[in-house]
Amino acid sequence: MTTDRLMALDLLVSVLTVAAWVSAGVAAAARRTRTAAALFAVALVASLVRVWSVLALAGAGWWFVQEKITLALPLLVVAGAVATALAGPRLLRAARRADAVSGDALRAPAVVVPLLGAGYAAAAGIVQTFLIGYPADPGTALLLLAVAAGAVLGTWRAMSTHVPGLRTATAATAVATVLGATLAFVPLSEETTAEGSAPGGAAAMGAMGSTSHAHSAAGDSGAEESASGLAGATRAVTDLRGPAAPPPGGTVRRFELTARTATVTLSSGRKVSAWTFNGQVPGPPLTAEEGDLVEVRLRNADITSGVTLHWHGYDVPSGEDGVPGLTQEAVPPGGEFVYRFVAAQTGTYWYHTHEVSDLGVRMGLYGTLVVTPKGTAATGLDLTLPVHTFGGVTVTGDRDQPLVRQAAPGTPVRLRLINTDNTPHRFTLGGTPYRLVAVDGTDLNGPGTLGRAGLRLAAGGRYDLAFTMPSGPALLRVDDRTDSVRLMPASGPPGAGEDTAAAGASATATTDPGAVPSADSPTADWPELDVTRYGTPAPTPFTSRNHFDRDFTLVLDRGFALTNGRPMYAHTVNGHAFPDIPTEVVGEGDLVRLTVVNRGRDTHPWHLHGHRVLVLSRDGRSVTGSPLWLDTFDVRPGEVWEVAFRAGNPGLWMNHCHNLSHADLGMMLHLAYAGVTTPFHGAHSG
Repeated sequence: MTTDRLMALDLLVSVLTVAAWVSAGVAAAARRTRTAAALFAVALVASLVRVWSVLALAGAGWWFVQEKITLALPLLVVAGAVATALAGPRLLRAARRADAVSGDALRAPAVVVPLLGAGYAAAAGIVQTFLIGYPADPGTALLLLAVAAGAVLGTWRAMSTHVPGLRTATAATAVATVLGATLAFVPLSEETTAEGSAPGGAAAMGAMGSTSHAHSAAGDSGAEESASGLAGATRAVTDLRGPAAPPPGGTVRRFELTARTATVTLSSGRKVSAWTFNGQVPGPPLTAEEGDLVEVRLRNADITSGVTLHWHGYDVPSGEDGVPGLTQEAVPPGGEFVYRFVAAQTGTYWYHTHEVSDLGVRMGLYGTLVVTPKGTAATGLDLTLPVHTFGGVTVTGDRDQPLVRQAAPGTPVRLRLINTDNTPHRFTLGGTPYRLVAVDGTDLNGPGTLGRAGLRLAAGGRYDLAFTMPSGPALLRVDDRTDSVRLMPASGPPGAGEDTAAAGASATATTDPGAVPSADSPTADWPELDVTRYGTPAPTPFTSRNHFDRDFTLVLDRGFALTNGRPMYAHTVNGHAFPDIPTEVVGEGDLVRLTVVNRGRDTHPWHLHGHRVLVLSRDGRSVTGSPLWLDTFDVRPGEVWEVAFRAGNPGLWMNHCHNLSHADLGMMLHLAYAGVTTPFHGAHSG
């Protein structure tokens, strides 16, 4: 059984356990003798099943059961044992006799209160998991214990005028409440940095002030080291900028983007209010050749919240990354900012605002960036296809209707798919065999031929599909229901020929052409491609067997957390919400491993700025296909991803969920190189 299903089963059993104990208590109070006895038996069985489900879930990792084993199960076991000892014998005797006298005996507090108390204790575990979240700590444990105890005392007092030791128990409950609230909500001291001492982290974060605390993330293997390992000369993020001139042989590619509100017209004629770059959605496509210097002048006409440009997946210098409050201030109306970086990475990328980005990207502040290898001539049909939910409908580019293009049979075709939404999209291509030749801008090694395959693309991610135009139509579909691109065969000579279409795409699997589905075939039952098993293995600069200089664990969950001193039901990392999530501090040259764990019920597309990460494993299983270098990866409920990177791009970087609504609710943090400072003090606003 998968971890996700075990999590769902454990939730179901925990709810059933609460319902059974509480119902048994209510039935006893109502003198329903046999019903109470039957529900008591159900409660016992459900409690035992709950113990089993937690132990089974523990096999997926301590992260999934920490609060269950330290809090929920002890409460349930103790309360269940008390209920069994006090109420069990009376219930059994009453069930055998089943008369009015035995029914009256069931109404005694010695029967009803323990049964309801077991229900309260079981409910406390659910509250911890789904309202407070990971991890359980002494403060929240005391609060929940106090609430459960208070409920027991209140029930007992409602049923009897005499409660032995009521004043003492009430006082103890009040003390536990105050102590728990103090531990849970009052910060006792300034936390340390990722190196276990203040100097390293203070230098790393410099003048960030309240934007983020510089202290360790869970599982930091470097905590025992002294700050001297990361100490060194400081430098400002504003000094980490792109060059003024291109490398030898490169040219300067200049672009101007003006952010403004506008009404855009989709292909159907439908008009939508939008935030735009240069009055269009998506913004103008930016293209460059490897080695060029890209210079983009951003102006803000009237976006009142401000605007920046972030180059998603592109490893620009930190000062060009476009993160407001960290690498620059947001560009206000009437302001401008010039970005410069060398186009050193080839492939498919995109840009978007990072100021109030959940709203800004949804409203249209995004566009595409494609960098082609130096010296390669354009051949065939090359389509860049950003997919977005805009105005309530799925659009490809600026079209809410299928894009129809013609290509002569034999023409090489490349489809560059970009998911600019907050949630994953599923793509299918019918009518032709094809290969998935690149993921997140990086070519795959030995990609095999695909036919009936569903391609799940994470929010922010990119897939490049390559094939030779067939003699019949081909259809790209989104989410099994929206026709996105329809390619029709045209008469005339083909493009550059089959050799170009197959370049860098030698097959590891062969699909019988007769098995290739027709363009209009239903696709809902097509199996999802597992990209960790696709392609051919190849050597990588490091593996999971390497020694890692820094080792961070990020446990993703949902729960109440303090954000700028205010409680909020947040998307959390290690029990905290931005800006109170510990900063990950690294040194230049460090080999860094990130373990990302999803305890929640939402999918989290994880995105680290400024670095590609190599996937080491998913759910403990190593990658067996092509090496996967990603900048965004979907961590589904119950999944555990291990990824690694070499810290070779000094700066201050965001590390966050790219479901931007989740980031807006707290699921983002900073990764900082030691010695890098920032003069910006504004709290990043999504």
